[in-house]
Amino acid sequence: MATVSFNPTRIRTTSTFKHRNSISILTSPAKPTRIPCIIPSNNTRTHPKLRHFRPNSVSESSLSTQEEEGVLDDLEEDDPTVELSYLDPETEPQSITEWELDFCSRPILDVRGKKVWELLVCNNSLALQYTKYFPNNVINSITLKDAIVTICEELGAPLPEKIRFFRSQMQTIITKACKELGITPIPSKRCLSLLLWLEERYETVYSRHPGFQKGSKPLLALDNPFPMELPENLFGERWAFVQLPYSAVREEVSSLEKSFVFGAGLDLDLLGIEIDDKTLIPGLAVASSRAKPLAGWMNGLEVSSIEVDTARACLILSVGISTRYIYATYKKTSVTTTEAGAWEAAKKSCGGLHFLAIQEDLESEDCVGFWLLLDLPPPPV
Repeated sequence: MATVSFNPTRIRTTSTFKHRNSISILTSPAKPTRIPCIIPSNNTRTHPKLRHFRPNSVSESSLSTQEEEGVLDDLEEDDPTVELSYLDPETEPQSITEWELDFCSRPILDVRGKKVWELLVCNNSLALQYTKYFPNNVINSITLKDAIVTICEELGAPLPEKIRFFRSQMQTIITKACKELGITPIPSKRCLSLLLWLEERYETVYSRHPGFQKGSKPLLALDNPFPMELPENLFGERWAFVQLPYSAVREEVSSLEKSFVFGAGLDLDLLGIEIDDKTLIPGLAVASSRAKPLAGWMNGLEVSSIEVDTARACLILSVGISTRYIYATYKKTSVTTTEAGAWEAAKKSCGGLHFLAIQEDLESEDCVGFWLLLDLPPPPV
């Protein structure tokens, strides 16, 4: 059986923030308190990388001898046109209830000189993987609906309950296909397995394809709209830049499944994020006397990332696939600019890893809501 996983990448972190309590505060919203900190000098963005995927179909997974598998590896490694249909035989098909899906053109031309489209499907653990190329003249909801049914038939898996996708331009087609099959479509940039897989395929598959067009720009680039005013129901009363040791972050993620806390975690092992347990992970804490309703509203937004805009002296909250809110503001001074920049630099040095915590009080050690976030660059296709 082929091993399908992300490549564990050591993410080195430079942090000089001083840890104070379980969640330590870096700044407060009204008068940011100066915390001695240094922006890491190496701002090169690092993020998880995928190990090369070996195309493997259901029938291929039954090969037992090393010799047969070796021949198959050689053939498939040399052929970037091979399509993938794989379900981990150790995974119960009924346990896969959510898919991540991309249906878009690739930087590859067919014999007509037209861009090839590809359907890419996986679940968040990559136990299910499927790819199929399509000519550009059959791109519609009917084609997609039929393809979804075909995937289930080929892999012996049930229709998923939910399908996440991250391209706003494909929302109409994907939504229509899903609804006709009784599947809930979820526009979300929390398709991290899919996004990282796309990056890996660009390097190991698309760029080696005979029809590859170097320098070709993505047909459907990700939206990055101007941030809007935050809806009233999402307002907190106080906020602060905070930090948690990586070990505590893992505990918070584990507790999400055992408690009634709102939020969402990430499969850190799958993403191959290797950080020392004592490394401080940057985050944002929001306090409110109505913390539970606030966390409940936030829970339905598919929160993807928080970023600092030092030019506008504000924090931007990204949710869904194309919605950005001005989540918090601060008085712009040299001190606050430095501290906000240091928070953003700390996030980048952690490979984009950060978190959002909603609490009843900023001094509390308990969270009503906790979202682990990973800020990734847009895919190359």
